[in-house]
Amino acid sequence: MYPLLKSTVLIISALFPIVNPLGSAPLFLSMTRDYSEEDRKLLSTRIAINGFFLLIASYLTGTHILSFFGISIPVVQVGGGLVLASTGWAMLEQKSHEDETKEGVNRTVDRRGLFEKAFYPLTLPLTVGPGSISVAITLGANEPHTDHLILLSIIGAVIGSLVISASVYLCYAFADRLARALGSTAMSVIMRLSSFLLVCIGVQIIWNGVSALLKTIPGR
Repeated sequence: MYPLLKSTVLIISALFPIVNPLGSAPLFLSMTRDYSEEDRKLLSTRIAINGFFLLIASYLTGTHILSFFGISIPVVQVGGGLVLASTGWAMLEQKSHEDETKEGVNRTVDRRGLFEKAFYPLTLPLTVGPGSISVAITLGANEPHTDHLILLSIIGAVIGSLVISASVYLCYAFADRLARALGSTAMSVIMRLSSFLLVCIGVQIIWNGVSALLKTIPGR
């Protein structure tokens, strides 16, 4: 029982601060502001499911997939960091909801295209980014591989990922209530700050990958 509890706590404590659903909620709300509350909840469900399977796949098969393609974790960090930084920059340059209202913009959301952004960019890299993936791969690679312990590790990883996915759904599905409580000005400030932090996180992940790659150069 202890290995199961240990694996579950390890997954939650390592991945929850990186996924950071509460901090990503204003960004999610900004990217889905044309959606109704019902549509946003449906989209939140899809993102939570996508995030769960992405974390589990990274934990269980990440090292094997990277080895098959000859890709190292530092390369994943550089590539994912670039995507994350570009997403944050695009959101930083995005006009606020009040600005669009002043310009008379009134877009109609097509229900058929509701889930077009569910995986990219809302799940990857906004929710489960390169940092989360690299940590999940590392945790999976370092778990014990004896018969009964590996089963407990997998069950613990599933439970921990479910907890994180549930928190993603709650924070995203009710992000509009948080916005109403804080007000439009406060949400605009939070969204800009979150976008800037997203850029900084992307740059940091890039630097982590570049630093690891530089150490492989002979003579360094």
